[in-house]
Amino acid sequence: MTLCLTVKKSANMKKVRITQIKSGIGRHKRQKATLVALGFKRMHQSLEVEMSPAVAGMVEAVKHLLKIEEL
Repeated sequence: MTLCLTVKKSANMKKVRITQIKSGIGRHKRQKATLVALGFKRMHQSLEVEMSPAVAGMVEAVKHLLKIEEL
């Protein structure tokens, strides 16, 4: 038996631009892994993402390293 889940894109998911403004060097392993999971590869890199509950949780965990702008 296979379980197939579909994720509906909600119309109220807003896009945000997140920019890494502080380094992950010297941070806990989980914070470094969260930066990588968000897609950051270097300092001052900006990403535009949809603010899903999963992304919101990751951003909240490393908000002291990021700058967040609503689009």
